[in-house]
Amino acid sequence: MSKKDGHGEVALVAGVGTGLGAALARRFAGAGMKVAIVARNKARLAPLAGELADLGGEGRAYGCDVTDADGVKRLFASLVTDFGAPDLVVYNAGGFVRKKVLETEPAEFEGSWRAGCLGGFLVAGEAARLMVANGGGTILFTGATASLRGGAGFVNLAVGKFGLRALAQSMARELGPKGVHVAHIIIDGQIHSERYAHLAAERPADGLLAPDAIAENYYRLHRQHRSAWTQEMDLRPWVERF
Repeated sequence: MSKKDGHGEVALVAGVGTGLGAALARRFAGAGMKVAIVARNKARLAPLAGELADLGGEGRAYGCDVTDADGVKRLFASLVTDFGAPDLVVYNAGGFVRKKVLETEPAEFEGSWRAGCLGGFLVAGEAARLMVANGGGTILFTGATASLRGGAGFVNLAVGKFGLRALAQSMARELGPKGVHVAHIIIDGQIHSERYAHLAAERPADGLLAPDAIAENYYRLHRQHRSAWTQEMDLRPWVERF
């Protein structure tokens, strides 16, 4: 099968846990891609990396603090050596402390912004350099409801997500003519996971976003023809109000 079908392509997912990050890795591996999965703790990714080979692709785990510029440069240097330049890069990392504005410490605010926004700039910047040189590629950013509005108690999340959305828009306008597809995906609702199992029991069927369903949309964005690229997509379960 051709690289156009996914086989032989290289994907990197930054910010891989047991939920959406893992679902993205599995979907890309299922398309025959070589998948680099990235988290601060490389050791905990080992089982998933081994699983990806059984899905028809290839997986390799990398440990990286995506808010560290030198660390991100080393990550991409290792990726190119191990797999080659990436065709698809997803920034799925993040983290925040839920607090009221008047209770938030500067260090907490900065740390959340670094994970939510600065890391996206660093990872996408390294990806873009390689993709522009190769004439194309796809960069996807995971957003949230907080990308569009700042809720009470969510200042640490919203500021980073607002910034990440702006980054995606600026990169799309700058890099689109160079062949690089940049898109921002707003996850407007709770993702089904062990953490939110109690919510699933309280809601109608499919009342939470299924990680595999989200991952399918990411893959389809990567496969879009350049004459009709999506810059922003919002996903929510059918019962979610918006």
